[in-house]
Amino acid sequence: MKRRGNIYIVSAPSGAGKSTLCQELLTVCPDITYSISHTTRAPRGGEEDGRDYHFVTREAFQERIAKGLMAEWAEVHGNYYGTSLETLEATVAQGIDVLLDIDVQGARQMCEALPECVTIFIMPPSVDELRARLEKRGTDSPETIEKRMANAVGEMDQRDFYRHVIVNDDLAEAVAAFVAVVKGCREGVNA
Repeated sequence: MKRRGNIYIVSAPSGAGKSTLCQELLTVCPDITYSISHTTRAPRGGEEDGRDYHFVTREAFQERIAKGLMAEWAEVHGNYYGTSLETLEATVAQGIDVLLDIDVQGARQMCEALPECVTIFIMPPSVDELRARLEKRGTDSPETIEKRMANAVGEMDQRDFYRHVIVNDDLAEAVAAFVAVVKGCREGVNA
C-alpha cells in the first residue's frame, strides 16, 4: 500500500530565513512538491500562472471558499490568497509530500482542515538579529521594518502552536534540522 504524503507547514517572521530554508530543503529533498497558492491579485512582472500562483478572479475565489474548497485563505491588502484543499488531498493521496510556506493564521486554518499537518516554525536567533537582517536587506523603509518587527513578536509568541521549532542561527545547522524533521516524519518518528 502506498504511503500517504505528509503536509509540511512552515511559518516564520519576515527575515527569519524561511524562504532560504525552504529552497534548501527542496534541493535536498527534490521529491517534495511546493504548494502553489491561489490569489486574486494580478500577476507581477515575470510571474506565470501555475508556477508562481494560480491567478483567479475574485468571484472564482469566493466561490471556492463558499464550496469549502480552500484549506486556508486570507484577504490581504484587498486580495485573496489561499491553498486548494482538493489539490492538497489529491497530492498526498498519491504519496507525495507537500511543503507550504504560510503565515500563522493560515497554519491554524490548515490544521483545522487537515489535523495531520506537520508544523514547523522558523525562529531567528534573537530579535536584535532579526532587526539587523531586515535592515541589511535594504528593501524596507524604517516604518515598514517597525511594522514587520511588531508582527514578528506576535508571530514568535505563537511558536508553541507548532510541533517543531528550528532556530535559524547557522544556515547549515538549520537546514540539517529541517531535513531531520522531514526524514523523521517519513519514517514515522517525528510526526
